[in-house]
Amino acid sequence: MADVPWHLSGDYFENCSCSIVCPCLVSAAPPLTARPTEGFCNVPLIFHIESGRYGDVALDGMNVLVVLHAPGVMADGDWSVAAYIDQRANDEQTEALAAIFTGGAGGPMAAFTPLISKNLGVRKVPITFRIDGKTRSAEIPGILHMSVDPLPTMHPSGEMWVNIGHPVSPDAMVMAVGAAGNTFSDHGMRWDNSGRNGLYAPIRWSNQA
Repeated sequence: MADVPWHLSGDYFENCSCSIVCPCLVSAAPPLTARPTEGFCNVPLIFHIESGRYGDVALDGMNVLVVLHAPGVMADGDWSVAAYIDQRANDEQTEALAAIFTGGAGGPMAAFTPLISKNLGVRKVPITFRIDGKTRSAEIPGILHMSVDPLPTMHPSGEMWVNIGHPVSPDAMVMAVGAAGNTFSDHGMRWDNSGRNGLYAPIRWSNQA
């Protein structure tokens, strides 16, 4: 699947379980080697594809959620990962999105695959993704409620853009904070990341050099 040419652009946000600011983002240590503030990392990453193509398969308008659980320092691995695909996707789109967002098709998510020890599978669910001004929010009934806002700043834009080398958007991201009631519940896990570290950014991905 890594041989199939693909590209996509859209938007993304996340809300991890670390206090603000997540040590992975500001530590002088090598990437992902700082200890999470809670000793573990629970992080949902939600994506909206504005436009995209996997070979001949159009991906425009699709939403995807990836959840990661790392039991300790992220670089030590032993991650559990689950993916959720927009229920509007047909069979070809589902296969393409699963390949891209689990790293099997190359691209940014492939950077995480060596750290994953437990794949919790892929499910199709109704996913709502919204951008309202500077607020990003997403909903999967019975599974996820998530919203982030930019951290307060004196900058006229109302946003703190930083370059932290994050694989999802390595050039720049906005520092954010999770809203009250940010929860995930599935696969025997329940997280509440209210008031915790957040990020958002536009994304532009491809498996082509």
